[in-house]
Amino acid sequence: MDWLANALRQNPELALFLSLAIGFAIGRLRLGSFQLGSVLGTLIAGLVVGQFVIEIPNALESMFFLMFMFAIGFRTGPEFFRSLRSGALVQIGLILLFSVTALGATWSAARLLGLGGGTAAGLLAGAQTNSTMLGSASNAAAGLNLDPSLKTRVAHDVANAYAVTYALGVLLVVWFVPNIGPRLMGVNLRNACLEYERRSDGGVKADSVQSAFREVTVRAYRLPPTLVGQTVGEVEKRWPSNQRVIIPRIRRADSVIEASPTTTLREGDVLAAAGRSSAFVPETNPLEDEVNDPSLLSMPTVGADLVVTNKNLSGKSLRNLALEVGARGIFLAGLRRGGREMPFTPSTLIERGDVLNVAGTKAEVERVAHEIGFGVYPTSSTNLLLVAATIFVGGLIGLPALAIGGISVSLSVSVGVLLAGLVLGYLRSVNPRFAGVPDASVILLESMGLAAFVGCVGIQSGPGVSNAFNGSGIFLLISAVFIALVPHTVTILVGYYVARLPPGILLGLCAGAGTSAPALAALEKAADSKVPTLGYGMACAAANILMAVWGTLIVVMGT
Repeated sequence: MDWLANALRQNPELALFLSLAIGFAIGRLRLGSFQLGSVLGTLIAGLVVGQFVIEIPNALESMFFLMFMFAIGFRTGPEFFRSLRSGALVQIGLILLFSVTALGATWSAARLLGLGGGTAAGLLAGAQTNSTMLGSASNAAAGLNLDPSLKTRVAHDVANAYAVTYALGVLLVVWFVPNIGPRLMGVNLRNACLEYERRSDGGVKADSVQSAFREVTVRAYRLPPTLVGQTVGEVEKRWPSNQRVIIPRIRRADSVIEASPTTTLREGDVLAAAGRSSAFVPETNPLEDEVNDPSLLSMPTVGADLVVTNKNLSGKSLRNLALEVGARGIFLAGLRRGGREMPFTPSTLIERGDVLNVAGTKAEVERVAHEIGFGVYPTSSTNLLLVAATIFVGGLIGLPALAIGGISVSLSVSVGVLLAGLVLGYLRSVNPRFAGVPDASVILLESMGLAAFVGCVGIQSGPGVSNAFNGSGIFLLISAVFIALVPHTVTILVGYYVARLPPGILLGLCAGAGTSAPALAALEKAADSKVPTLGYGMACAAANILMAVWGTLIVVMGT
């Protein structure tokens, strides 16, 4: 054991990777429906490994956190800037109400218990399960104009309070939002979401339409004599309106020709028909004689993400979008907004920056991509020049400080990087020149950056964590209950009875304002609907900004 301790002290990078390995293993553990997650798992592992008293370079800790802040900003940029439009003022007001209430509840608890700035910031970050705030508060502690030992103590207070309260914050919100939230409004969540779907989507349930677009197949059929002389468009209309099928190719004698809706069918033609697999059952299929024709079916098909950048298409429904661009040879498989899967129906309104996951013939996908914006095809290449330059410029933006009452306050390097990431993410959503950072790279930067940063914090705080549990631990837990639940209660009451927001969207907004993905998952399960997702994305993006600022302010003003 002494050999291992010495090895870790002399090579702190190994201690970090050991914490990551153990932390991700712990994060996979489940207690009923509750899963610890990689962030809390890595923090716990770091606290344990930190018992060996290992010094982690501050630059290493900051580097990983800046990677995380860039990824958060880049992923949520489109959603954040959309939230600034006047049509979202009600939701923006509720997000501000939530965040300010959480800040006020924390200030009250800190005054009552005599907590320092570091402990108060960690308490709010843990109760609201906001890892971004944990990072901004820790960074703010490192920048305090104090003796190095005092700065270290403040940073440890942040991590210890977060570790004590995080798990409780997760459990409380996952229980409260889907179970108590509907009772505060006096509604049945499942019925309320179903009613919202009926009003907004013409009676079509979002999940059913989404799955209908996924089961795409291509089959070959010999043309029946009764359809000879008809056009391709006339045959396609023989399927029910909810069973979309297209005929992109025809084998005529020894040749394969590309079909259009006006192509006239002849005796002996073999048709390639593409659509949902359920469209080809005998009850709905006008074609009967299926044949094996591999060369006819060997069409150059691709899957791609089409990013909507054409401002003239913003606000149009999917149905009208398809009609306007003439999207005949492609099928919609998914819709993402702000990096999150969204429910969709033919009447779903499209926004600039939305990502349509489609499958179809290569030529048609490329044509539609040009009409609506640009296509993103699978790639393993990441524009590291763009990533590094954005982090550098953002860090410089966060450096200037403002003196208030003798106290120097700045955005901080981390919040500057977050803002720069938001701008780049938004620019990428409206202009293809700012592409080059695939989703897989963003996910890696986000998960690796946050986990490694939290691991560093845990290792540095490990030796003093027992004091947090033995000292004010019970009071922190009681305060966490107050801080976790009061903002949700106030926001739900005001949002429903004053702002008249639909229950499903309002509860999704609360989950987003609390940056609680587990709460969103619990909401979707309780509602049997994706409606809560419509309120989550914008709230999560805005809350990450506000909580990052709160973390800096609490540490600076409370120390």
